Amino acid sequence: MRKLMTGLALAICAVGFAPPAIVGTGAALAQTESSGSIYQDLKQAPLTEPLIKQYIAAQKDMEAVLGDAPADAADKPDPKTTAKLEAVAKKNHFASYEEFNAVAGNIALVLDGVDSKTKKYVGAEVVLKQTIADTQADTKMVATEKKEALAELNNELKNVTPLKFPANVDLVLKYYDALAGAAD
Repeated sequence: MRKLMTGLALAICAVGFAPPAIVGTGAALAQTESSGSIYQDLKQAPLTEPLIKQYIAAQKDMEAVLGDAPADAADKPDPKTTAKLEAVAKKNHFASYEEFNAVAGNIALVLDGVDSKTKKYVGAEVVLKQTIADTQADTKMVATEKKEALAELNNELKNVTPLKFPANVDLVLKYYDALAGAAD
């Protein structure tokens, strides 16, 4: 089965510094525990080339900060880590860490619909359907895990968030390798 969460997205979510609605990269993140889309609270916005470059530039520092976060940060966010995340965001020309997360969410929304084999945007629904087919065909997966994964994927399929800014696709695809690499 494909990777459900990728590096930075997992780290942000794990330490509780981003609302789950804007952390992603991978259609399997398309659900919160309440069965809604992780993007339900995301304010979709047009991306610009400078924003994407700033996002890419910030990745290494963000990962370093999140890697140093206390293990219990998901339950109670650490003020020092929060301050470091704000500083990294501002260093990379974001108004705040919240703006960085909004850009991350808009990028992730596009990446959820990119076929990783062809690097073409096909839409999150198509990616999820392919993932479901791949999971069903996986003979090495334990039956209980497969059943759980399929239930989650089918639930996600019901809650795919439509992309409001199709122009974001071209920009994200232009920087796909850097964005996908940053997310791994």
